[in-house]
Amino acid sequence: VQLVESGGGSAQAGGSLTLACVIPGASVSSYCMGWFRQAPEKGREGVAVIGTDGSSSTADSVQDRFTISRNSAKNMLYLHMNNLNPEDTAMYYCAAHSPDKGYYCYTAAPLGVPNFNYRGQGTQVTVSS
Repeated sequence: VQLVESGGGSAQAGGSLTLACVIPGASVSSYCMGWFRQAPEKGREGVAVIGTDGSSSTADSVQDRFTISRNSAKNMLYLHMNNLNPEDTAMYYCAAHSPDKGYYCYTAAPLGVPNFNYRGQGTQVTVSS
């Protein structure tokens, strides 16, 4: 399964960016999906998760600033990022977990997103002060 991200780039502190993700040939609505990020010399951090039932959550570090959404008609997953700050600078990855029998998509917190079995190539987000 291939995931393709787009929308990264540079922003000033306080600005906004929207990341997008698509799974060519598959439906984003059929997967447990999310975003995680990794800054230089830091570990992976789950940022947001959305389940096949539409339930979703974001990490405390981005609460009230980032929103995850899915457009089934366009088959796209989004991460809307507002009020960016330099600490948000990182490589952002779209991730998906296949709907295996018995797999439970935990959406109360995006803790498991970095361990999903599929991920994209990443898109860089750089925020300057």
